[in-house]
Amino acid sequence: MYHYIFFDLDGTLTDSKEGILNSLRYAFDKLGEPVPPESTLIKFIGPPLQDSFAEFCGFSAERAAEAIAAFRERYEPVGKFENMAAPGMADLCARLKARGYVLALASSKPEKLCLSICERFGFTQSLQTIVGSPIGADWQKADVIREVMRRLGLAEADKTSMLMVGDRKYDVLGAAECGLPCVGVEFFGYAAPGELAQAGAAAVVHTAAELETYILTH
Repeated sequence: MYHYIFFDLDGTLTDSKEGILNSLRYAFDKLGEPVPPESTLIKFIGPPLQDSFAEFCGFSAERAAEAIAAFRERYEPVGKFENMAAPGMADLCARLKARGYVLALASSKPEKLCLSICERFGFTQSLQTIVGSPIGADWQKADVIREVMRRLGLAEADKTSMLMVGDRKYDVLGAAECGLPCVGVEFFGYAAPGELAQAGAAAVVHTAAELETYILTH
């Protein structure tokens, strides 16, 4: 049975599309770059920003760093709150905690932003620890998961009781790199069709209720 549940943030606990896309458009405009279509911008939701600027825009590491700085100019004061809790997820986390599950946030987003977003949307009280990337280092998902384990004092022997929950292949692959299963959530359509299953998700769910049923029966 699972006991430790690690949650991604963007697209899993919250619907962050508006703030991320608005801040991306701001960054492209500031750099004098053409703004990609929304179908491309949506792909930025989930993976570390520097990976997205390289993969989807062909930016060099230096140009990506400039774009990230411009993105954060708008995202940190404004964009992070152009956001809302995913339907039913705050209540689900509260119920799981009440049942004795240990919950944690595992996001590639900078940790200081994770802390303020979780507080704003009612998740903080349900989470034993909130882990994001350190300042100046956008970690990959596996790095974040390892840090969650470290903070919770978990070892290899505990992995059979851990579960990752996320909405993109990066969550599934990062969990697999750490030897953990991942349930994929398709709440907002940020993942490409079939992406989660193809990456090896243990299951794919579409509502908080479906996720709760999975967790309580495994």
